[in-house]
Amino acid sequence: MQTAHLIYFSPTGTTRKVSEAIAQGFGAGKVIHYDVTLPGSKFDTVLTDGVAIIGIPVYAGRVPKLCWQRLQAITATHIPAVLVALYGNREFDDALVELRDLSVAKGFNVIAAGVFIGEHSLSTPTQLIAAGRPDAQDLKLAIQFGQQVAAKIASEHFDTLDMEGHVPYKERPKFGGQAPETDAEQCIFCGKCAEVCPLGIIAVDLLITTNAENCIMCCACVKACEVQARHFRHPQIEEKRAILQKNCSKPKTPEIFI
Repeated sequence: MQTAHLIYFSPTGTTRKVSEAIAQGFGAGKVIHYDVTLPGSKFDTVLTDGVAIIGIPVYAGRVPKLCWQRLQAITATHIPAVLVALYGNREFDDALVELRDLSVAKGFNVIAAGVFIGEHSLSTPTQLIAAGRPDAQDLKLAIQFGQQVAAKIASEHFDTLDMEGHVPYKERPKFGGQAPETDAEQCIFCGKCAEVCPLGIIAVDLLITTNAENCIMCCACVKACEVQARHFRHPQIEEKRAILQKNCSKPKTPEIFI
């Protein structure tokens, strides 16, 4: 297999993990990463060969707006592309068709797509929502998916790809105004929360401060904190977390479109 271009937005690492498993299934001779997660990670690139894997997390049934903006600079000359969407065991809604439309507009030839489960950003040790996903079985399926895609490419026979979702897309909810906070007594000021924030809105000084107005609620800072000093306890978040735990506890399985 030729070069695999891994293009992904992955604040908590789940989208990257599945994308890498698919590339493993390809048996790609070379893997190039285009990680658009962190501030300044903008690639002004035209891909002319190989196969692209374009991965995103699903935020409220849509491609995250920040991710959408950072993907704009990557274009292609009609190379094959595999789409990957990770959602937190609720629904992926219109995110996959939105990613398809974005990819096609940027010159990719979408030949396959996969939807996988990732631990929900609001999952906590005491309120589990798809905790530990993607698990070993998910990654095994991702590898098998990559093998199927490799066979598809080798056949050079591409049919019109149908996938679930609607156009026009569902309305994008407004993020911002709520953000995780730091427990000053637990915090060791390691700065890890600031390092993983996709927007760079966490400042480490005498106190840890967060610009909540721009927070996208990915909770990368919460999951990266090794001393559990970051928490998201806003009343509206607690209510949403309880609803998700109640209604989305039955494990869902990955879906592929090829």
